[in-house]
Amino acid sequence: MAIPYVDELDFNNTETKLGLFVLALIGGVALSYQLLRWGGFLLGTFVLPGASLTRYAPKGSYAVITGASDGIGKEFALQLAKKGYNLLLISRTQSKLEALAADIKKTYGGVEVSTFAMDFAQNNEADYTLLGELVKTLDVGILVNNVGLSHSIPVSFLETSDEEMRDIVTINVTGTLRITKLVAPRMVEKKRGLILTMASFGGVFPTPYLATYSGSKAFLQHWSVALAAELAPHGVHVQVIQSHLVVSAMSKIRKTSLLVPSPKAFVRAALGKIGVRAGSQDIAYTSTPWWSHALMQWVITNLAPGGQMGTFVLGRNKVMHEQIRKRALRKAEREAKKQ
Repeated sequence: MAIPYVDELDFNNTETKLGLFVLALIGGVALSYQLLRWGGFLLGTFVLPGASLTRYAPKGSYAVITGASDGIGKEFALQLAKKGYNLLLISRTQSKLEALAADIKKTYGGVEVSTFAMDFAQNNEADYTLLGELVKTLDVGILVNNVGLSHSIPVSFLETSDEEMRDIVTINVTGTLRITKLVAPRMVEKKRGLILTMASFGGVFPTPYLATYSGSKAFLQHWSVALAAELAPHGVHVQVIQSHLVVSAMSKIRKTSLLVPSPKAFVRAALGKIGVRAGSQDIAYTSTPWWSHALMQWVITNLAPGGQMGTFVLGRNKVMHEQIRKRALRKAEREAKKQ
């Protein structure tokens, strides 16, 4: 069977040969580029180790951790104490902070632990003044910006209460900025330091029915990367830690799975991938340390129609959170009937 146009080509013609060579070259370059990206993802996710923490903060210096009394923040405290870092733990409930501090001191006898109770939602000037005075007395080498708040259940923006909207922005955005503003200047003076900011897939994949939370995390993503570029010449490394779901009070998930690690496993991965992007190949100063989260991000970014900001991903996100909202409302109705 004759193929139109192809049968008419003169493969001995110099122009034809040159054209085919150019097409083959373009195809080869495109294929090589994709193979390099895939190879880089595999290496970053499964092979390459991160930089040592001591590159940025010597053992015995302080790690300041916000949202430290539960979940991921608590696990950062435990694992950094195990690595020989003193701690300043910040959270809302003093009793939880004291219990965690006592546990750490009992387990790691040489570690010094200070606590500071404050409610980030209040944005209280006196709290920040006292905290600033305390920070000045410590040799802070690491800051973990972990404090955060999401919606109680998925809800449309127009139905979001003013209080919830205000608290999400005040805690996630204002709190993180103010804590960093207190800690970072002394890191710059000493020309060393590590700032880790907990992000969320909601910040890179717009999430309907969590719009305010998603927007706050998008802000932290952009702010952190910009800050990283500013502080890098001063020896301070800023890194965004991206994640999907982790077992926690915020996620309301209690059991681990392939896609949902425990806080212990997630934090171990995060501290082991400092400076390694893994799934966040196209985002500077950002790491997606948990392997299944990294794979999910890579697939969505590279293979989903329209990419991470396209209508396909947006639509799937919308449907998923509509379903979560319906289940949450039905559960609330059942519980109300029992009372």
